[in-house]
Amino acid sequence: MSLTGTAANLVTLAEGAEHGGGNHESLSPYLTGGGALFVLLMLLWITTRFNRDR
Repeated sequence: MSLTGTAANLVTLAEGAEHGGGNHESLSPYLTGGGALFVLLMLLWITTRFNRDR
């Protein structure tokens, strides 16, 4: 695949995302962000439990 062909595909993908092509109705940004925050806080808590000085 040539550089111009790759560039044309990227432009086509970008144009599709502008018209709602990248969004899905079942994905809530608040739920996704809250879930990611919860997972990161749990990993932080687990890390601090194992990193105690003895």
